[in-house]
Amino acid sequence: MIVLIIVQLIIILLFLFLGWLVLSRNAYYLISGFSTRPKEEQEELIQNGSVQNTGKLLIATGVGMLVLLPLHLTSFAYTMEVQFGFMLVFLLGGTVYLSKYEVARKQKRSYLISSSLFVIVMGFVVGLYTLGTQDYEIKFTDDTFEITGMYGDKWDRSTIQTVKLLDEMPPVTRKNNGFGLSTLSKGEFTVEGYGKSLLFVRKQSSPIVYIELADEKIFINGETSEETKDWYEQLKTSE
Repeated sequence: MIVLIIVQLIIILLFLFLGWLVLSRNAYYLISGFSTRPKEEQEELIQNGSVQNTGKLLIATGVGMLVLLPLHLTSFAYTMEVQFGFMLVFLLGGTVYLSKYEVARKQKRSYLISSSLFVIVMGFVVGLYTLGTQDYEIKFTDDTFEITGMYGDKWDRSTIQTVKLLDEMPPVTRKNNGFGLSTLSKGEFTVEGYGKSLLFVRKQSSPIVYIELADEKIFINGETSEETKDWYEQLKTSE
């Protein structure tokens, strides 16, 4: 958690610093595309208040994230998702709002582009989040076991070398390809003492089943300890 808080503090300070540079030091070159515009368009953007409001947007984003930061000190389970969601919605929505300060002849195009970007990005993020957080389970046959959902697969039970029931999840040192959320780890991660592993772990639930295959390592648990222990017993028969 400490590392996550430090990373978010760095992002917050970056937003505040960039916004301050734009507002107080007239560092308009920091705004994407401003430096490549014709001189007359730059002057019109300044006169319209576009660059000033861009600086205010950056500062407001940083302040908003700072206000939400204490959630990390509570038992609220979705702090990271709220922080990221706020930043994304506020910045994209702010970009749409800033269209009204665009050069007059480009306002309509700017609004259409920024609105389309908002819809596309939000749709992609929501869709990806929904897909990644969908429920999973283990399905068994006489010869195979299958983990359903995103990142899941089917394996021969004969390839199982070791099955263990762990009281808690070993430390995860890196996310390689997956979802590392406040409540869920799903996908490929590097686990201390185990190396690259597939994780299907609900962080509020224990114990954890560790499955070592011939060429893969898997950590998984269910919604309840009873479900996890049932999976363990069925996998143990194949060891």
